[in-house]
Amino acid sequence: MRKILVAVAALTLLLTGCAKSSNSSSSSPTVAASALNCTPANLNLLTAGQLTIGTDNPAYQPWFGGTGKYGPWKANPSDGTGNPATGEGYESGVAYAVAKQLGFTNDQVKWVQVGFNESYKPGPKDFDFYLAQVSVTPQREESVTFSDGYYDVNQALIANKGTPIASATSIADLKNYKLGVQVGTTSYDFVQNVIKPTTQPSVYDNSNDVIAALNAGQVDGIVTDAPDAYVIVLIGEAKHGVVVGQFPNEGEHFGLVFSKGNPLVQCVDKAISTLKSNGTLASLQAQWLKDLNYPVLR
Repeated sequence: MRKILVAVAALTLLLTGCAKSSNSSSSSPTVAASALNCTPANLNLLTAGQLTIGTDNPAYQPWFGGTGKYGPWKANPSDGTGNPATGEGYESGVAYAVAKQLGFTNDQVKWVQVGFNESYKPGPKDFDFYLAQVSVTPQREESVTFSDGYYDVNQALIANKGTPIASATSIADLKNYKLGVQVGTTSYDFVQNVIKPTTQPSVYDNSNDVIAALNAGQVDGIVTDAPDAYVIVLIGEAKHGVVVGQFPNEGEHFGLVFSKGNPLVQCVDKAISTLKSNGTLASLQAQWLKDLNYPVLR
């Protein structure tokens, strides 16, 4: 997922669906889950006895919620920003659920600020794992190790209200429209490999330019992650925008980010598997990501 560069914070962002199992992206030697010793004393941690988790700042709803201040984060629900240390919001809830599975109390969890793009750059990390809606891609896997997926993410289409494309109900309906997309994103790959429009899409360096092209009528519609689409329309960046619909999942998912080859991922994958099987992830999604229900463009 690419991060949106917006002047104002996102308000409540809601997604549907349950996370499905996905392949582990760990490059470290695998050990049978039953043979893993995943107590804190046996984990490969940045600081002994402490689980250090990184995320971006601001931390947006519904991924992070609550109130109060923690380190550089200051939650302001009216602006759509949250406090990662509250356990409120989907990703905060996932982080603390994983920590509990590993044997940590909430007081043993420390949050550190790390920019989204910095999280998957090569080199040492200031965190044990990172989460901020980072999609797993082969390019990113060259530099870091990812956990199994904790959320499946769909692509979505935004168009201007009242335009012909806003009535689209299928992928086939989009073939003859001019689409806008950001270069180097999973959205770009989706347009080229799945929608395959007859006219080459307009490609932009950043999300602000993509949105500006829609506002100026230079493109008929833009494709972006469903979480981003909701925010773009909700906060009015797309001045006349409407989310036309979302597309079936093509295997894209968010994963926790680790330094390359960190064996900690094996115990975290075990924790995620447990959280899926015991219904915790589904429960967290029902609580925090329940109301986004766009029609599916098949």
